[in-house]
Amino acid sequence: METAPRLISTPGSTRDPRQPGAPAGPGAPDDTQPLSAAPEETPPVAPREAGASGSAAAKGDDELMDAYSRAVIRAAEEVGPSVVNIEAHAPGAGGRRRGPDGDRGGTGSGFLFTPDGLVLTNSHVVHGAKYIEVTLQDGRHMIASLVGDDPDTDLAVLRIAGDELKPARLGDSEALKPGQLVIAIGNPLGFQATVTAGVVSALGRSLRSHSGRRMENIIQTDAALNPGNSGGPLVSSRGEVVGVNTAMIQPAQNLCFAIPSNTARWVASRLIQHGRIRRAYLGLAGETVRLQRRRVVELQLPTQTGILVLHVEKGSPAQRAGLADGDLILAFGTEPVAGIDDLHRLLTEPRIGAATQVTLLRLGRKLTLEITPEESRADAGR
Repeated sequence: METAPRLISTPGSTRDPRQPGAPAGPGAPDDTQPLSAAPEETPPVAPREAGASGSAAAKGDDELMDAYSRAVIRAAEEVGPSVVNIEAHAPGAGGRRRGPDGDRGGTGSGFLFTPDGLVLTNSHVVHGAKYIEVTLQDGRHMIASLVGDDPDTDLAVLRIAGDELKPARLGDSEALKPGQLVIAIGNPLGFQATVTAGVVSALGRSLRSHSGRRMENIIQTDAALNPGNSGGPLVSSRGEVVGVNTAMIQPAQNLCFAIPSNTARWVASRLIQHGRIRRAYLGLAGETVRLQRRRVVELQLPTQTGILVLHVEKGSPAQRAGLADGDLILAFGTEPVAGIDDLHRLLTEPRIGAATQVTLLRLGRKLTLEITPEESRADAGR
């Protein structure tokens, strides 16, 4: 039984390790308890510390989850009363259109963004409707009037009349960061006031609207969307609307998209003023094609692709400017044009009535023509 104490004694010592500093003997006081107790007490110390550390980590996780839950709850409570359900009644049985996320035009979501009853939603939800019915979260039903809609950005503004309407606040979508918490609120599949949460998966995506134009700077999120969410708000943890939910990719999981709030703010202001978005029109049909490498080098062209003109409308600005089938458009004004989407992006309201230089290739020769765009006939007729 003495072997264990000897192992911890100083090498070469002749003293009894049970009583350091005194000779061993029958009358020596028995103070072995402190020395033998120390090794017994030491092993439990580490487990107690590890348990405390694990408890602290679990507590930290709980606090993190509580903070996440509080952020979602706060945002839902802030914006939830502004969210509305929309039923757009089409003129005929086949009059409803299908939006980018599979919604039947005529059913969707929206949200109040002014205290006097202006509602933002998707164009594909209300476009072509005979009349539109809105249901508030408190159960009130009312008929809405269409202020204006823009299929090219898939946005529309409605107006309702009522008391104690609570608008949502529009935030700054330019301040968004990938990974940021966002909350989607809407009425998927008829289930009103449904809240889902996720993160900003990516920024700057492109998405084709049902009108054929490409929508730029789209927000990608994994906050779950379903048919009926269209037009509902995408909300930050601060309770500000940073996007308008517009589409999902049906075969995929959690690939959902929203129009940025900054785009929605600009489009809504134009729709309130004019009832439509005014865009410039040239009157030609074309397709994006790749240019010959030799031509790109010889002529020092700014892009390797351009627009091949397939058809020029009679009496259009393009015909008056002298454009012809087979021309290759390379630039519009000072901006290089690599394809149809680039040209669409440049045909904005300020271009209407403004003479602009068009650079093109015709039979291998580089030419410059002057064209004066008109207001889009489709926009003018809305």
